[in-house]
Amino acid sequence: MISREKHNRMANAIRFLSMDAVEKANSGHPGLPMGAADVATVLFTRYMNFDPKNPLWADRDRFVLSAGHGSMLLYSLLYLTGYDDITIDDLKEFRQLGSKTAGHPEYGHISGIETTTGPLGQGLANAVGMAIAERKLAEEFGPELQDHHTYVLAGDGCLMEGISQEAIALAGHLKLNKLIVFWDDNSITIDGAVSLSDSTDQIARFKAVNWNTIQVDGHDPDAIGAAIEAAQISDKPTLIACKTVIGFGAPNKQGSHKVHGSPLGADEIAAARKSLEWEAEAFSVPADVLDAWRLAGLRSTKVRKEWEERLAASPTEKRAEFIRRFAGDLPGSFDSTIDTFKKKLAENNPTVATRKASEDVLEVVNGLLPEVLGGSADLTPSNNTKTSQMKAITPTDFSGRYIHYGIREHGMAAAMNGIALHGGLIPYGGGFLIFSDYCRPSVRLAALMGIRVVHVWTHDSIGVGEDGPTHQPIEHLASLRAIPNLLLFRPADETETAECWQLALKEKKRPSGLALTRQNLTPVRKDYEEKNLCAYGAYDLISASDAKVTIFASGSEVEIAVKAAGQLNQKGVATRVVSVPCVELFMEQPDDYREAIIGTSPVKIAVEAAVREGWDALIGSDGIFIGMKSFGASAPGKDLYKHFGITAEAVVAAAEKRLPEAVPSRQQG
Repeated sequence: MISREKHNRMANAIRFLSMDAVEKANSGHPGLPMGAADVATVLFTRYMNFDPKNPLWADRDRFVLSAGHGSMLLYSLLYLTGYDDITIDDLKEFRQLGSKTAGHPEYGHISGIETTTGPLGQGLANAVGMAIAERKLAEEFGPELQDHHTYVLAGDGCLMEGISQEAIALAGHLKLNKLIVFWDDNSITIDGAVSLSDSTDQIARFKAVNWNTIQVDGHDPDAIGAAIEAAQISDKPTLIACKTVIGFGAPNKQGSHKVHGSPLGADEIAAARKSLEWEAEAFSVPADVLDAWRLAGLRSTKVRKEWEERLAASPTEKRAEFIRRFAGDLPGSFDSTIDTFKKKLAENNPTVATRKASEDVLEVVNGLLPEVLGGSADLTPSNNTKTSQMKAITPTDFSGRYIHYGIREHGMAAAMNGIALHGGLIPYGGGFLIFSDYCRPSVRLAALMGIRVVHVWTHDSIGVGEDGPTHQPIEHLASLRAIPNLLLFRPADETETAECWQLALKEKKRPSGLALTRQNLTPVRKDYEEKNLCAYGAYDLISASDAKVTIFASGSEVEIAVKAAGQLNQKGVATRVVSVPCVELFMEQPDDYREAIIGTSPVKIAVEAAVREGWDALIGSDGIFIGMKSFGASAPGKDLYKHFGITAEAVVAAAEKRLPEAVPSRQQG
């Protein structure tokens, strides 16, 4: 047990490193690190199982700073506990160009950062995913290999954001009892007192969704410790409401919004040094305090070594599977399994919606990859995301592989990020493409972090039909393609769907989305091809070396392009068709390949039941676009395609109008 005096000095090390770094950067949020330093000190010195020398130890406790603006709290902790990839110089470079210590913690910059946080509520929802992963893997591999907690530090802002309700409701329902959230209850936001905008009884709110709740003085180490111990034996997730003073120790600014998001200033820092009896200079930690922190960083070495011994003693097959899964590697037979599936498709040439094609692919994939964890935001029958191998996970039984996320698209997307970040599992989740808007902040963060999650977005166009414009995505393909590092796949038939799934699952460093149809599609890839053609992003589906017209299309509109090409070729107009299942992969191809695919046809046409944005890169600003210029309407899908002029006949007419000399004269009969 650490004495109160020693605890105070260790907590003050966090406070002063934080205020000094913010002051030097002339930017940042000193208030949270100063106010939450006592909570963090108790957690990291007495309860957290982690090892700075082995930061990726699979059974470590996870710590998520959901209130990411308080990043200097985490950076200080990582430096003090002895992580090798953060130095005092990194703290001095806080918020500077090229620094590891960005304004908000970024996954991959420093090994102790479990997730990128900053957008409030995201970290809390990520942590729900991490807790799901721990519980699922414990069910699969046993508590000897997976038995740890997920701790979260969240602020008032995290709890106000709507995503927090989705996340805590799911966690409460699933009884994720190893999830422990510290609420930094300081009653202050940027504008001022929380009471300016909110009067929620957070304790009652959490209790209402099946959480255990504890209230403590956030500056009383013993009370904090007792709360953690009570939370660790709870059968529910726990909220520990820690009443704190924001900017604790700054005598003239503590407890006010003035300390939330601005440097304290030299005079106030000097006053804080006097108030907290801290004589060390800026960025200097007294030797006895640093030694105490470094010892805290070594606290779990024995626990980690015992875990390694248990892993080594596990049966060979179990150990190998565990190691493979946490390395993120797929079985060696994965590619050959997809290849065999493609051969069967070439024999049968099924006419199905790509959402059904996706289900068929998943039936094969889920039989081979036990690490795949599926789910849907209450659209399972529509998304076709549940296969025969997938029993539903329930609050009392985590042996299944399918999560009913409920109508919580954003919470689902963020939880999927947490599952992927935890390791050992590959998550996918289903929704309608129109509702990718609800997921977008989490999708963006997955792309920023470079993690493998797969979104199954069905009902991807006006082909949705009678549900009308509220459910018909128009701008969403362009919007999602605008996110850097996200792969958006729009397959044209079952063969392309299989290839797109293959690419999404093999991609370790990028999230993927599959935009899939409700309506049945005629197969366009009828012959077996060993190569994964979708890996090129765009490829010649119908070749013509002397093409006067090249038609580019994705998804359901490739079928239209093929029909149009047939009509044009019959009229003597040489026409190519290029299938474009993934614009992002196409743009990554070598210049000569891209130039060859774009080609030199005098008429270039793109067909997609969506807006034009993005297509000029393939067809040029003077190219013809057959698609949407408005929202959709409520009617059967086939009627809508005719109504909005997205038909083979419209493509042919546009080509003839642009290139009349290529069309035989009507007077010639």
